[in-house]
Amino acid sequence: MDSATNSSFMLLLTGLLIPTVGFMMAITPYLMKKSECFAVTVPESALHDPYLKGLKKRYLWLMLLFTLVWTLLCVALDFAGFELATIVMIVVGTLLIVVIGYGLMLYFRSKVRLYKKEQKWEASQQESVAFLGSGEVPQALSLKWSFAYLPLIALTLLVGYIGYAGMPDLVPVHAGLDGQIDGYAPKSPSLIWMPVLIQAFLVLSFVFSHWMILRAKRHSNPNAPATSAYAYGLFARAQSIFLVALGLIMTAAMITMPFAFMGLITLMQASFTLLIGGILAVVGGIAIAVVYGQGGSRVFARMQASNELLFDEDQYWKLGIFYYNPQDPSLFLLERFGVGWTVNFARPAVWAILIGFGVLTIAFIAAMVLFV
Repeated sequence: MDSATNSSFMLLLTGLLIPTVGFMMAITPYLMKKSECFAVTVPESALHDPYLKGLKKRYLWLMLLFTLVWTLLCVALDFAGFELATIVMIVVGTLLIVVIGYGLMLYFRSKVRLYKKEQKWEASQQESVAFLGSGEVPQALSLKWSFAYLPLIALTLLVGYIGYAGMPDLVPVHAGLDGQIDGYAPKSPSLIWMPVLIQAFLVLSFVFSHWMILRAKRHSNPNAPATSAYAYGLFARAQSIFLVALGLIMTAAMITMPFAFMGLITLMQASFTLLIGGILAVVGGIAIAVVYGQGGSRVFARMQASNELLFDEDQYWKLGIFYYNPQDPSLFLLERFGVGWTVNFARPAVWAILIGFGVLTIAFIAAMVLFV
């Protein structure tokens, strides 16, 4: 990989990854449902409460300030030629954005909970709703779309078999940050299956996420059951379309790996295609979040807000992000701070799924170590 390509690779990491992750975390409070503020249930009319609006602004500017400072540090290191230090700072900065973001959320959550008590916002009764409208509600894509991954996996396997004869006796399988090859593996049929194994793991992850959307508890607002059900349907459909599209892009990107093994492109160039897929994941996720909001909360942003607190399940949300409700049969549901879905940790099936996926991930990592 030449210096110009390597510099472009670093600039992409520095200029896009941290700012996009930081921006997404900063605007999260503005993407949540009207009835939630820093993972605390509040009346919908509290969306315009000056005190709560002030807390959101403080969170926004603190996160943006940290993101800006860290990005400038990474850019300075990059221009100074400290590539390894830049990579370390990018990784650490990305993790810190998430940690600090959730830490600030807990801080502001404590303030909202205290303010809620002062305002005496309490649900006199727990109301739920089942929507039985006559019109069609938008649905997430069918899981049958998962079959679209198979031709890409088959094509990767075909390219590997066709190009196997042209692979050198020692195949490059790892490159350093400077683009120089620092790891080789003896030519063997296992190298044909290496990209396929990665694709299989990626596809499994995407299919599970897709299934999670289909099985999740559908959000519905007791104040506007039909409208909220429709908004949630649009959100779930958009998320499923994005998930399938991203899965196909990431799976297709792995086809470049056999070409790298044959020496037709470099490993860093092949990695560059995966980086583009990762950036699309972040940017696309932000776009959907901004357009739809969590659970479709921004679809009908101008709906009249209620002063009543009809439903309050704060007691089931531990630290604002971990849902634990033994009375709820749902395995999956919308997150309270973030855009997407989480799990009901009170369900044994959830723990079985998490442990099973953890074991599968460890097995995948072990297999990749053996390949490399």
